[in-house]
Amino acid sequence: MIFTIDLWCSRSVGGGPESSWTAQALQVYDQAFQEAAALGITVCCAAGGDGSSDGISDGYAHVDFPASSPHVLGCGGTRLEASDAAISQEVVWNEGIMAGATGGGISEVFALPEYQKYVNVPSSVNPGGKPGRGVPDVGGDADPATGYLIRVDRLQFILGGTSAVPPLWAALIALINQRLGHPVGYLNPLLYSGQIVKSGALHDITSGNNGAYQARPGWDPCTGWGTPDGVKLMQVLTGQGGRAIS
Repeated sequence: MIFTIDLWCSRSVGGGPESSWTAQALQVYDQAFQEAAALGITVCCAAGGDGSSDGISDGYAHVDFPASSPHVLGCGGTRLEASDAAISQEVVWNEGIMAGATGGGISEVFALPEYQKYVNVPSSVNPGGKPGRGVPDVGGDADPATGYLIRVDRLQFILGGTSAVPPLWAALIALINQRLGHPVGYLNPLLYSGQIVKSGALHDITSGNNGAYQARPGWDPCTGWGTPDGVKLMQVLTGQGGRAIS
């Protein structure tokens, strides 16, 4: 079972800067996500589409909750360009203030989770350099200019935003669960264990920034570990061509 949470819904059911939530709401939601993870459910959440400020004009960096919960799969965004069915370029989605950019950064609320302790998560760029949960965990195409062809009531148009990335990952995990015949389980510890990254199942995004944070080799606070090669991820998680890690 997989759930997605849409960033661009109303604040009552979707995402928003951590500072826009009450402490009680943060705790209640995170407790629900923790219980889901314990049951082997991966909850996929968008990292936001307003860059490292998360839409707040106070001069500080902010991350989006619930993507900042250490018990969900935080999903950032890229700009994906292709030629002849092959990726020609993929960078961090950042088209500026008016056109949007992927969220991401360091939580001011949640501590660095155990599974992130060995991936060199930087401290916050905010005064004091507080360490915390790094956001996001993974990425996917989110730039509306290179987005998804949607058909509604006989009309076709292209949409984007990090809201498109959680359904992408949720669908992929659902297919993996179907192939396995049982849930692969909460994905974050598997992602950070190293085997998935070493398998080449993720495209490492090393170019671009979301404002305050820069892409780099390996995990970064823009697109996490990167975007999926669905076939390879399916193979490594189901044990095709190797031992399953689930």
